[in-house]
Amino acid sequence: MKVRIGYGLGVQGLRDAARFGELVDGLESRGFDSLWLSERLTGDAPDPMVGLSFAAGRTRKLKLGTSVQVLPGRNPAIVAKEWASLDRLSGGRTLPAFGLGVANPAEQQAFGVARDERAAWFDEALPLVRRLWTEDDVDHDGARFSYRGLSVHPKPVQQPPDVWLGGRAKSELRRVGRLGDGWLPSFSTPAEVAAGRVVVEEAAAEAGREIEDEHYGALVIYTRDEIPELLVAGIKTRRPDVEPSELVPVGLPALRAHLERFLEYGFSKLVLVPAHDPDSWAAELDDAAREILPLQT
Repeated sequence: MKVRIGYGLGVQGLRDAARFGELVDGLESRGFDSLWLSERLTGDAPDPMVGLSFAAGRTRKLKLGTSVQVLPGRNPAIVAKEWASLDRLSGGRTLPAFGLGVANPAEQQAFGVARDERAAWFDEALPLVRRLWTEDDVDHDGARFSYRGLSVHPKPVQQPPDVWLGGRAKSELRRVGRLGDGWLPSFSTPAEVAAGRVVVEEAAAEAGREIEDEHYGALVIYTRDEIPELLVAGIKTRRPDVEPSELVPVGLPALRAHLERFLEYGFSKLVLVPAHDPDSWAAELDDAAREILPLQT
């Protein structure tokens, strides 16, 4: 099992955008696997495609992922073009991950898609993105998109890039099985993702598909001190059934122990998201490299 450790910023983004280059350079130089940027149009997080393009230009090995990019509200031809361009310019280092978008009125207004329309949009758009990455002369008639002989160039280096999906509701898990190449949940305990994997694999089998064993991961929020009150409140709203301490390890030794539990269940692609704003990314990544990177194989 290949264990890979990456870093994400979550929807809070960077409080000091000038330090983004320090983070990118630090991940590359210390041997972390990947950088993951989240999307929130009405929040402070930078646009993930812009941020990943910035990171691609400063690195040669770091993989580039979204956690996640919202698909409903976007034209799949434009999405395919953007990701194919980034994949080619980065030498095949992209990790596209898509989702429905947060159930938030401001975000839904920004994307122009009603909450009850998101799933149908997603289910039509994602297969089209894949076809446009790999085919020429794409014909399609659907509820939202109609194409005749459409070709998008350049094609990505990866043919096609693996697509990761998030989510933990049963409908989302079944969508991962039907449409995804990998699963990257968040706000979930190791035991919960183990149970969710069963649902994903059942849905994949029903669709005549198979997800590779090494394409299961988790996004893990951590902090070096106490869990911030704002995060505690968010967890209680989102996951009232779980104590915040079960989801957010405090301190790097606790983080390592938490990650080892995911590894025991075969979840080997792990993305760390600090809930705190490090005084120095160099120091933060040095500490994480000593404590956590030995897990990477």
